[in-house]
Amino acid sequence: MPTGRTVVVTDSTASLPAEVAAEHGIVVVPLQVVIGAEVHDEGEGGATPEMVAAALKSFTPVSTSRPSPGVMAEVYERAAADGATEIVSVHISGDMSGTFESAQLAARSAPVPVVAVDSRQVGVATGYAAVAAAEVAARGGSAAEAAEAASVRAEASSSLFYVDTLEYLRRGGRIGAAAALLGGALAVKPLLTIADGRVESLERVRTSSRAISRLEELAVEAAADRPVDVCVAHLASPDRAAALTARLAERLADRLEGRDVWCGELGAVLGAHVGPGMLAVCVAPRSS
Repeated sequence: MPTGRTVVVTDSTASLPAEVAAEHGIVVVPLQVVIGAEVHDEGEGGATPEMVAAALKSFTPVSTSRPSPGVMAEVYERAAADGATEIVSVHISGDMSGTFESAQLAARSAPVPVVAVDSRQVGVATGYAAVAAAEVAARGGSAAEAAEAASVRAEASSSLFYVDTLEYLRRGGRIGAAAALLGGALAVKPLLTIADGRVESLERVRTSSRAISRLEELAVEAAADRPVDVCVAHLASPDRAAALTARLAERLADRLEGRDVWCGELGAVLGAHVGPGMLAVCVAPRSS
Protein backbone atom coordinates (compact mmCIF):
# COMPACT_ATOMS: atom_id res chain seq x y z
CA MET A 1 0.00 0.00 0.00
CA PRO A 2 1.47 3.37 -0.97
CA THR A 3 2.34 5.95 1.64
CA GLY A 4 1.97 9.70 1.43
CA ARG A 5 -0.30 12.52 2.28
CA THR A 6 -2.99 11.87 -0.34
CA VAL A 7 -3.72 8.36 -1.62
CA VAL A 8 -5.94 7.63 -4.63
CA VAL A 9 -8.29 4.64 -4.60
CA THR A 10 -10.27 3.37 -7.58
CA ASP A 11 -12.09 0.18 -8.52
CA SER A 12 -11.27 -2.62 -10.91
CA THR A 13 -13.69 -1.40 -13.60
CA ALA A 14 -11.24 1.47 -14.20
CA SER A 15 -9.25 -1.11 -16.21
CA LEU A 16 -5.87 0.33 -15.25
CA PRO A 17 -2.92 -1.85 -16.21
CA ALA A 18 -1.28 -3.11 -13.02
CA GLU A 19 1.98 -1.34 -13.83
CA VAL A 20 0.18 1.99 -14.30
CA ALA A 21 -1.64 1.67 -10.98
CA ALA A 22 1.65 0.78 -9.27
CA GLU A 23 3.53 3.66 -10.92
CA HIS A 24 1.00 6.17 -9.60
CA GLY A 25 0.41 4.47 -6.24
CA ILE A 26 -3.27 3.92 -6.99
CA VAL A 27 -5.08 1.34 -4.84
CA VAL A 28 -7.50 -0.80 -6.87
CA VAL A 29 -10.52 -2.38 -5.15
CA PRO A 30 -12.02 -5.37 -7.01
CA LEU A 31 -15.66 -5.75 -7.92
CA GLN A 32 -17.03 -9.26 -8.06
CA VAL A 33 -18.36 -11.44 -10.87
CA VAL A 34 -20.82 -14.25 -10.22
CA ILE A 35 -20.60 -16.99 -12.87
CA GLY A 36 -23.24 -19.61 -12.29
CA ALA A 37 -23.02 -20.17 -8.53
CA GLU A 38 -19.36 -19.19 -8.19
CA VAL A 39 -18.23 -15.77 -6.95
CA HIS A 40 -14.92 -14.36 -8.17
CA ASP A 41 -13.06 -11.11 -7.56
CA GLU A 42 -12.25 -9.24 -10.74
CA GLY A 43 -8.58 -9.20 -11.61
CA GLU A 44 -5.49 -11.34 -11.36
CA GLY A 45 -6.25 -14.71 -9.83
CA GLY A 46 -10.00 -14.14 -10.10
CA ALA A 47 -12.53 -13.69 -12.88
CA THR A 48 -11.00 -13.17 -16.31
CA PRO A 49 -12.53 -11.73 -19.46
CA GLU A 50 -12.14 -15.14 -21.09
CA MET A 51 -14.21 -16.78 -18.34
CA VAL A 52 -16.97 -14.21 -18.77
CA ALA A 53 -17.01 -14.45 -22.57
CA ALA A 54 -17.22 -18.24 -22.42
CA ALA A 55 -20.03 -18.13 -19.86
CA LEU A 56 -22.05 -15.64 -21.89
CA LYS A 57 -21.64 -17.67 -25.06
CA SER A 58 -22.86 -20.80 -23.23
CA PHE A 59 -25.79 -18.94 -21.63
CA THR A 60 -24.40 -19.52 -18.13
CA PRO A 61 -25.86 -16.85 -15.80
CA VAL A 62 -23.39 -14.01 -15.16
CA SER A 63 -23.93 -11.12 -12.76
CA THR A 64 -21.75 -8.58 -10.98
CA SER A 65 -21.52 -7.16 -7.48
CA ARG A 66 -20.08 -3.99 -6.01
CA PRO A 67 -17.61 -3.96 -3.11
CA SER A 68 -19.53 -3.55 0.13
CA PRO A 69 -19.12 -0.46 2.35
CA GLY A 70 -17.27 -2.74 4.76
CA VAL A 71 -14.73 -3.70 2.12
CA MET A 72 -14.21 -0.05 1.20
CA ALA A 73 -13.81 0.84 4.88
CA GLU A 74 -11.06 -1.76 5.24
CA VAL A 75 -9.24 -0.25 2.24
CA TYR A 76 -9.40 3.23 3.77
CA GLU A 77 -8.23 1.93 7.15
CA ARG A 78 -5.22 0.20 5.58
CA ALA A 79 -4.31 3.33 3.63
CA ALA A 80 -4.47 5.44 6.79
CA ALA A 81 -2.40 2.90 8.70
CA ASP A 82 0.23 3.12 5.96
CA GLY A 83 0.50 6.90 6.27
CA ALA A 84 -2.29 8.43 4.17
CA THR A 85 -3.69 11.61 5.68
CA GLU A 86 -6.30 12.09 2.94
CA ILE A 87 -7.90 9.76 0.40
CA VAL A 88 -9.50 10.40 -3.00
CA SER A 89 -11.76 7.53 -4.09
CA VAL A 90 -12.59 7.67 -7.82
CA HIS A 91 -15.23 5.26 -9.12
CA ILE A 92 -17.44 4.05 -11.96
CA SER A 93 -20.62 6.03 -12.61
CA GLY A 94 -23.07 5.80 -9.75
CA ASP A 95 -25.84 5.20 -12.31
CA MET A 96 -24.07 2.02 -13.46
CA SER A 97 -22.90 0.57 -10.15
CA GLY A 98 -23.35 0.96 -6.40
CA THR A 99 -19.57 1.22 -5.90
CA PHE A 100 -19.63 5.01 -5.47
CA GLU A 101 -22.37 4.65 -2.87
CA SER A 102 -20.24 2.11 -0.97
CA ALA A 103 -17.36 4.60 -1.05
CA GLN A 104 -19.57 7.36 0.32
CA LEU A 105 -20.86 5.19 3.14
CA ALA A 106 -17.40 3.96 4.08
CA ALA A 107 -16.02 7.50 4.02
CA ARG A 108 -18.24 8.46 6.96
CA SER A 109 -16.33 6.24 9.36
CA ALA A 110 -12.87 6.42 7.78
CA PRO A 111 -9.98 7.39 10.08
CA VAL A 112 -8.86 10.11 7.64
CA PRO A 113 -10.87 12.41 5.34
CA VAL A 114 -12.10 10.68 2.17
CA VAL A 115 -13.35 12.52 -0.92
CA ALA A 116 -15.46 10.15 -3.02
CA VAL A 117 -15.70 11.01 -6.72
CA ASP A 118 -18.43 9.72 -9.04
CA SER A 119 -16.57 9.81 -12.36
CA ARG A 120 -19.86 9.56 -14.31
CA GLN A 121 -17.80 7.33 -16.61
CA VAL A 122 -16.96 3.67 -17.11
CA GLY A 123 -13.82 1.74 -17.97
CA VAL A 124 -10.57 3.49 -18.76
CA ALA A 125 -12.20 6.94 -18.64
CA THR A 126 -12.52 6.33 -14.90
CA GLY A 127 -8.94 5.06 -14.88
CA TYR A 128 -7.62 8.18 -16.58
CA ALA A 129 -9.52 10.27 -14.01
CA ALA A 130 -7.86 8.35 -11.19
CA VAL A 131 -4.45 8.93 -12.80
CA ALA A 132 -5.18 12.66 -13.03
CA ALA A 133 -5.95 12.68 -9.30
CA ALA A 134 -2.76 10.76 -8.53
CA GLU A 135 -0.66 13.19 -10.55
CA VAL A 136 -2.04 16.13 -8.56
CA ALA A 137 -1.46 14.24 -5.29
CA ALA A 138 2.14 13.47 -6.31
CA ARG A 139 2.75 17.19 -6.74
CA GLY A 140 1.56 17.79 -3.17
CA GLY A 141 -2.00 18.75 -4.03
CA SER A 142 -4.81 18.31 -1.53
CA ALA A 143 -7.53 15.67 -1.77
CA ALA A 144 -9.96 18.37 -2.89
CA GLU A 145 -7.61 19.45 -5.67
CA ALA A 146 -6.99 15.86 -6.75
CA ALA A 147 -10.72 15.13 -6.76
CA GLU A 148 -11.36 18.20 -8.90
CA ALA A 149 -8.72 17.07 -11.41
CA ALA A 150 -10.37 13.65 -11.60
CA SER A 151 -13.81 15.14 -12.21
CA VAL A 152 -12.56 17.56 -14.86
CA ARG A 153 -10.75 14.86 -16.81
CA ALA A 154 -13.63 12.42 -16.58
CA GLU A 155 -16.06 15.02 -17.88
CA ALA A 156 -13.74 15.89 -20.79
CA SER A 157 -13.27 12.25 -21.80
CA SER A 158 -15.25 10.44 -24.49
CA SER A 159 -16.24 6.79 -24.09
CA LEU A 160 -17.39 5.31 -27.38
CA PHE A 161 -18.30 1.70 -27.99
CA TYR A 162 -19.72 -0.78 -30.40
CA VAL A 163 -21.52 -3.96 -29.37
CA ASP A 164 -22.52 -6.90 -31.52
CA THR A 165 -25.86 -6.99 -29.73
CA LEU A 166 -27.71 -4.97 -27.10
CA GLU A 167 -28.98 -8.15 -25.49
CA TYR A 168 -26.35 -8.24 -22.73
CA LEU A 169 -26.92 -4.60 -21.79
CA ARG A 170 -30.64 -5.29 -21.71
CA ARG A 171 -30.19 -8.30 -19.44
CA GLY A 172 -28.15 -6.30 -16.96
CA GLY A 173 -30.49 -3.32 -16.92
CA ARG A 174 -27.70 -0.95 -17.95
CA ILE A 175 -29.08 0.19 -21.25
CA GLY A 176 -30.61 3.47 -20.01
CA ALA A 177 -31.86 5.77 -22.75
CA ALA A 178 -30.54 3.38 -25.39
CA ALA A 179 -33.62 1.24 -24.69
CA ALA A 180 -35.22 2.91 -27.71
CA LEU A 181 -32.96 0.75 -29.83
CA LEU A 182 -34.46 -2.48 -28.54
CA GLY A 183 -37.20 -4.59 -30.04
CA GLY A 184 -36.97 -4.82 -33.79
CA ALA A 185 -33.70 -2.87 -33.78
CA LEU A 186 -31.79 -5.57 -31.92
CA ALA A 187 -30.32 -6.71 -35.24
CA VAL A 188 -28.82 -3.25 -35.84
CA LYS A 189 -25.17 -2.69 -34.92
CA PRO A 190 -25.36 0.12 -32.36
CA LEU A 191 -22.77 2.74 -31.52
CA LEU A 192 -23.12 3.92 -27.94
CA THR A 193 -21.53 6.44 -25.60
CA ILE A 194 -21.57 7.37 -21.93
CA ALA A 195 -23.42 10.64 -21.34
CA ASP A 196 -23.93 11.95 -17.81
CA GLY A 197 -23.11 8.56 -16.38
CA ARG A 198 -25.49 6.51 -18.52
CA VAL A 199 -25.40 4.51 -21.73
CA GLU A 200 -26.77 6.60 -24.59
CA SER A 201 -27.36 5.82 -28.24
CA LEU A 202 -25.13 7.56 -30.77
CA GLU A 203 -25.91 5.97 -34.10
CA ARG A 204 -27.32 2.80 -35.69
CA VAL A 205 -25.21 1.10 -38.32
CA ARG A 206 -26.20 -1.86 -40.48
CA THR A 207 -22.97 -3.87 -40.51
CA SER A 208 -20.16 -4.51 -38.04
CA SER A 209 -17.48 -3.30 -40.47
CA ARG A 210 -19.25 0.02 -40.98
CA ALA A 211 -19.79 0.33 -37.23
CA ILE A 212 -16.09 -0.14 -36.48
CA SER A 213 -15.12 2.32 -39.21
CA ARG A 214 -17.53 4.85 -37.77
CA LEU A 215 -16.16 4.21 -34.26
CA GLU A 216 -12.73 5.15 -35.57
CA GLU A 217 -14.04 8.38 -37.09
CA LEU A 218 -15.85 9.34 -33.89
CA ALA A 219 -12.68 8.78 -31.88
CA VAL A 220 -10.67 11.03 -34.21
CA GLU A 221 -13.38 13.69 -33.95
CA ALA A 222 -13.35 13.45 -30.15
CA ALA A 223 -9.60 14.01 -30.07
CA ALA A 224 -9.98 17.23 -32.06
CA ASP A 225 -6.65 19.12 -32.05
CA ARG A 226 -5.79 18.50 -28.39
CA PRO A 227 -3.16 16.33 -26.73
CA VAL A 228 -4.94 13.12 -25.72
CA ASP A 229 -4.55 9.68 -24.23
CA VAL A 230 -6.35 6.92 -26.13
CA CYS A 231 -7.31 3.38 -25.18
CA VAL A 232 -8.94 0.62 -27.21
CA ALA A 233 -10.71 -2.14 -25.26
CA HIS A 234 -12.45 -5.29 -26.45
CA LEU A 235 -14.06 -8.50 -25.30
CA ALA A 236 -13.12 -11.64 -27.25
CA SER A 237 -12.21 -9.56 -30.30
CA PRO A 238 -8.41 -9.14 -30.23
CA ASP A 239 -7.81 -8.94 -33.97
CA ARG A 240 -10.33 -6.17 -34.56
CA ALA A 241 -9.01 -4.30 -31.52
CA ALA A 242 -5.41 -4.54 -32.69
CA ALA A 243 -6.31 -3.26 -36.14
CA LEU A 244 -8.28 -0.34 -34.70
CA THR A 245 -5.42 0.48 -32.31
CA ALA A 246 -2.93 0.61 -35.17
CA ARG A 247 -5.16 2.91 -37.24
CA LEU A 248 -5.78 5.30 -34.35
CA ALA A 249 -2.09 5.37 -33.42
CA GLU A 250 -1.28 6.46 -36.96
CA ARG A 251 -4.09 8.99 -37.34
CA LEU A 252 -3.62 10.57 -33.91
CA ALA A 253 0.18 10.45 -33.75
CA ASP A 254 0.59 14.21 -33.42
CA ARG A 255 -1.97 14.37 -30.59
CA LEU A 256 -0.49 11.39 -28.74
CA GLU A 257 2.88 13.15 -28.49
CA GLY A 258 4.83 9.91 -28.41
CA ARG A 259 2.51 8.01 -26.09
CA ASP A 260 1.15 4.62 -27.07
CA VAL A 261 -2.51 3.82 -27.65
CA TRP A 262 -3.38 1.36 -24.87
CA CYS A 263 -5.05 -1.82 -26.09
CA GLY A 264 -6.41 -4.55 -23.89
CA GLU A 265 -9.29 -6.84 -23.08
CA LEU A 266 -12.14 -5.33 -21.12
CA GLY A 267 -12.36 -6.41 -17.50
CA ALA A 268 -14.69 -9.20 -16.45
CA VAL A 269 -17.26 -6.94 -14.76
CA LEU A 270 -17.84 -4.59 -17.70
CA GLY A 271 -17.52 -7.50 -20.10
CA ALA A 272 -20.43 -9.21 -18.42
CA HIS A 273 -22.68 -6.34 -19.46
CA VAL A 274 -21.59 -5.80 -23.08
CA GLY A 275 -20.88 -9.30 -24.34
CA PRO A 276 -18.32 -10.82 -26.73
CA GLY A 277 -17.40 -8.78 -29.80
CA MET A 278 -17.51 -5.42 -28.04
CA LEU A 279 -15.04 -2.73 -29.13
CA ALA A 280 -14.58 0.51 -27.20
CA VAL A 281 -12.43 3.61 -27.52
CA CYS A 282 -11.73 6.08 -24.74
CA VAL A 283 -10.32 9.47 -25.73
CA ALA A 284 -9.11 11.51 -22.75
CA PRO A 285 -7.78 15.03 -23.30
CA ARG A 286 -4.69 15.91 -21.29
CA SER A 287 -4.40 19.13 -19.31
CA SER A 288 -2.06 21.66 -20.83
